This record gives sequence, structure tokens and C-alpha cells, in this order.
Amino acid sequence: MTLLAGNILEGKVVNITNFGAFVEVEGKTGLVHISEVADTFVKDIRDHLKENDKVKVKVISVDENGKISLSIKQANITKKSSRPIEIDWASEKSKAASGNFEDIMAKFLKDSEEKLQDVKKHQDSKGRGYNKKNFG
Repeated sequence: MTLLAGNILEGKVVNITNFGAFVEVEGKTGLVHISEVADTFVKDIRDHLKENDKVKVKVISVDENGKISLSIKQANITKKSSRPIEIDWASEKSKAASGNFEDIMAKFLKDSEEKLQDVKKHQDSKGRGYNKKNFG
């Protein structure tokens, strides 16, 4: 199979860097950028991949210089049904009913106040070192 955009192939991880992994497919090496490793945020790529791992990759692009861009997360997406998902409203209501309204509001207000205090502290620390006479 040739390296064409959209093809899904199996490859072998040959090198790992902080920004991605180099994967060998059909005798050529392409890059899987760290943002294309998993559906979730990837802080350290080594938590997901090791050298010599066999991985399924999708060819995103091959430019005129032969640079190959690959994706692991796009290769692992299964075909989704066109039907909408079904929600069990009874279980959703029981989740919401786990606390009464006043308890939920009290927790929300407490969390909001803590976040607001954090923002104010951050803004105050950014404002230090500002001197009006330097701008007058």
C-alpha cells in the first residue's frame, strides 16, 4: 500500500521526542505529533508510547519534500453511528438528586469564591512593579 493521505497502516515507533514520535511505515519514517497521539491531553508522550511499539497510524499528509505526517488518534476512531446517543434520564435525575438544592448551591458558591480569590491574587501579583511615573 502506498503512502497516501487517508490510508491507515501499521508502523513501528523508532524514536520518541518531547513533541512527538517518529514511526516507520513501509520503510519510511513519519512524525506523529504529540497532539495526534490520543484523544485526551498528552503531557508526556512516554506515558503512551515506547520505542519499538507497533501502532496503527493514519497518514494525514505527505508533502512535496517527502515529509510524512501521521496520526494515531485518527487511526483509532471507529465509525460512529449516525443515530443519536440515548440518555437514561432516570439515572441523570438520580445523579442530580444526590444533594438538595441548597447543598449544591452552597458548594457552587464556595467554589466560585475560591476561584475568584485565586484570580484576584494572580492579577495583584501581575500588577506589582508597575510604576506610573515611568509612563508620565
